[in-house]
Amino acid sequence: MSAVTLAQLVAIMPLARTRAVTFLAPLNAAMVEFGITTPARQASFLSQVGHESGQLRYVRELASGQAYEGRADLGNVRAGDGIRFRGRGLLQVTGRANYAACGKALGLDLLAQPELLEQAVNACRSAGWFWQTKGLNALADAGDQERVTRRINGGVNGLAERLALFAVAQRVLA
Repeated sequence: MSAVTLAQLVAIMPLARTRAVTFLAPLNAAMVEFGITTPARQASFLSQVGHESGQLRYVRELASGQAYEGRADLGNVRAGDGIRFRGRGLLQVTGRANYAACGKALGLDLLAQPELLEQAVNACRSAGWFWQTKGLNALADAGDQERVTRRINGGVNGLAERLALFAVAQRVLA
């Protein structure tokens, strides 16, 4: 695996600007940790991260999380869970159950401190964990960006932007 350079990351996510410096090493470390180690996997991962995080500008969902209140499918069974466990990290881990699973995998007490996913290293590691847990390396290997998007998003929200970022990432990482 070749590490992604700062120039490559900025070429893929120009809106990241100075945040690219903060996220470069943690992104490279997370990609190694979670097997995102080929140009195809890296291009797919970085394009999805780029869309979900507004090109590294957001590590916490902009919406309040109120829409997730009472969502048992997310494990939000206590009053306030929707807001407390709104999307965080570069791929937006959402819901009490996902925070618990992610925290267990990463060795973090995310139920007590959900804001830990807003720190660069944890934001990157949570994205890598999510990617690996959802079997996205295999879909990236197959080049199926629509299915990657569906596993991350539950639908095809933002597919055009994800595909545009992917095309740039493929070219930059080739």
